[in-house]
Amino acid sequence: MRRSKGSVLVAVAIVGTVSAVAYPVFYSYPNRNAAAAAAVPTGDTVTTQWGPLTPSDRDLIIRVRLAGLWELPAGQQALERSGSKSVREAADHLIKGHTDLDKRSRIIAAKLGVELPNQPNAQQQGWLDEMTAAKTEAEYNKTWANLLRAAHGKIFPAIASVRNSTRNTLVRQLASDANQTVLDHITILEATGEIDFAQIADNSVSGTASPTGPPPPVPGQIVQPAPAAEPSTNPDVKSTPSPTTPGLVPTGRPDPEELNKDQGEPQVQ
Repeated sequence: MRRSKGSVLVAVAIVGTVSAVAYPVFYSYPNRNAAAAAAVPTGDTVTTQWGPLTPSDRDLIIRVRLAGLWELPAGQQALERSGSKSVREAADHLIKGHTDLDKRSRIIAAKLGVELPNQPNAQQQGWLDEMTAAKTEAEYNKTWANLLRAAHGKIFPAIASVRNSTRNTLVRQLASDANQTVLDHITILEATGEIDFAQIADNSVSGTASPTGPPPPVPGQIVQPAPAAEPSTNPDVKSTPSPTTPGLVPTGRPDPEELNKDQGEPQVQ
């Protein structure tokens, strides 16, 4: 009965998510044609007032949107099907985090003239179906957590790549926001205790990030501890890490420029 109810929840959640964006900001922006006409194409890159918009930039905007379209229903389903406190906490992070990111991706897509999907892709729908098919709560918790952790792990390096290379200020901000949220989700999913790290490692690219780096350690060999990294001078500086609060979903960031729904014009919140 719980599995059936969970199945209904996924369907309802997807419909609800789609309904919430059935009239997305992109389509409600009456000046989108003028904005598109003002953009000057250069090959696959488009010149905008916020900087060049490359295919990888557009891909990130769409991927952030797609993530919300399947992870919001997944989070809602977990609140219905799982009795695990840690799984439910992770589900809460997913819902809050992707509600926030979805809003940001829609605003930015509207300003840049990027058309967004309104439903999960076939692979993501398959993941939702796989979660729904779990027969016991234990099976469900493990399937749910591992599918979501694997998906977050795959997009994490893509976000970093765009954040590093983009020249578009709106996309750079979205990448920064997505990086913060995805890391939060990875961390909270791992805290469920359900993650199969061996499987994740097997499905990841092997090798070292630096081919010219140190050789692998020799079993039994004792190495000297490395000295602390220090500046060459002794500047009198005071600094603390960026403020974060463990256990809180990082959604308290300033919003990107909003669109006035009545006039279709940007306004700063």
